Amino acid sequence: MPPPPGGAIATLPLGTYTCEMPGDAGGAVGKPVPDHEFRIVNASSYKAGGIRGSYLFVGDRVTMTGGKLKGLKLHRISTGFLRKIEDNGADGDLRCVRSSRN
Repeated sequence: MPPPPGGAIATLPLGTYTCEMPGDAGGAVGKPVPDHEFRIVNASSYKAGGIRGSYLFVGDRVTMTGGKLKGLKLHRISTGFLRKIEDNGADGDLRCVRSSRN
């Protein structure tokens, strides 16, 4: 059976993902964005701000389908490294990195 359009359905590794915006040469390496921090708690669920939500991971795209971050779209660059997908479809500056395992 061929994979679904867009790629195979997958799950993110369990753990906490901290998000940040890039810093500048004269300051911090990155500027934390705690409102976007989330923790993958099982196959297709996450928690952000104490609220449980769901996500869909197809191909290299993650879409938060419920919960506090509903509507957020992320591009999986590598295991544990995601970038926000902007409205125009391009990778944005916001990056989320798995910082700890559950």
